[in-house]
Amino acid sequence: MTDAIIKIVGFIIFLVIGFEGGMAVGKVSDFTDLSTLRWLVPVTVVTGLVGAIISPWLTIKPARYINRVIKRASVVELISAAAGMGIGLVLSALFTIPLSTLPSPFNKVLPVLVSLVMAYIGVVAAVTRHEDFLDLWRKHPIRRKTAMSESLKKVLLDTSVIIDGRIADVSKTGFLAYEMIIPRFVLNELQFVADSSDALRRNRGRRGLEVLRRLQEDSKTQVSIIDADVPEARQVDDKLVQLARRMGAAIMTNDYNLNRVAALQGVKVLNVNDLANAVKTVVLPGEPLDIQIIQEGKEIGQGVGFLDDGTMVVVENGKRLIGHTVTVTVTKVLQTSAGKMIFAQMQGRPAQRR
Repeated sequence: MTDAIIKIVGFIIFLVIGFEGGMAVGKVSDFTDLSTLRWLVPVTVVTGLVGAIISPWLTIKPARYINRVIKRASVVELISAAAGMGIGLVLSALFTIPLSTLPSPFNKVLPVLVSLVMAYIGVVAAVTRHEDFLDLWRKHPIRRKTAMSESLKKVLLDTSVIIDGRIADVSKTGFLAYEMIIPRFVLNELQFVADSSDALRRNRGRRGLEVLRRLQEDSKTQVSIIDADVPEARQVDDKLVQLARRMGAAIMTNDYNLNRVAALQGVKVLNVNDLANAVKTVVLPGEPLDIQIIQEGKEIGQGVGFLDDGTMVVVENGKRLIGHTVTVTVTKVLQTSAGKMIFAQMQGRPAQRR
């Protein structure tokens, strides 16, 4: 119905335009002259039909395209486009005075044309480079002083840290001072995992949903689920990094690859594994430990045991004492983002057998 109305209106408008144009070109003043009407009527009718054909392309098609663009664009992009257009129009005003001194018709056409071009350049530049402008704003000395009190109080949770579950216990203690935000696309991925046909993946997904429930009920900080999306990014990790940059937020994860990618793009990362390593028991070289050797190591003759917090202890020449609890001396401690590893050597005879 809308298309039909637009076509009828376009036909009438162009019909009038064709009639008036034909009269002006032919300087028609006497409608009793049949020779004049023979060419004036066809020109008028053809012009009206052309208007009926092209009017949807001049109204409906651009409106639908603009509607699609606005729906896909984020709020930041829309604000950037408006600001860019404003800057472009302000700059075009500087050309208005010199262009208005040109002879006619250039003094009327060129100012309008320059305004349109500058507005277009401003919109394109602002939308395509809005992240760079935001980075400059965030790095400004005045903005940097307030960043810690505003932006960085928000942290985006990824799927891995939710499934891991330790974030629920950490947030319950009150040590976490960030507002935890779960984007809708992360929740969708978690639900997809929970609906998997694979039993292991299904259990992991359901565990993640249970952790979210615990976060909403027991967390000492605010937990929010937002509908923000990043349509230009396909992978969930890419969406998360781009969204964190736009919001000026941090990312909480225990995914090593996401950790590296986010850090390279200037996004603050909170790694749950780093937190776990930081609160583990401190062991220094030369200290004695009582450790139960439960399996063999990768190298020849090595035995492996674990402390109560899960830290791996590699005992030289401990393979032959698998199943025994022995006293060892710490020789070296390695600390990485993947965890802590302790190397030790035998100090005495087995203390007991399992």
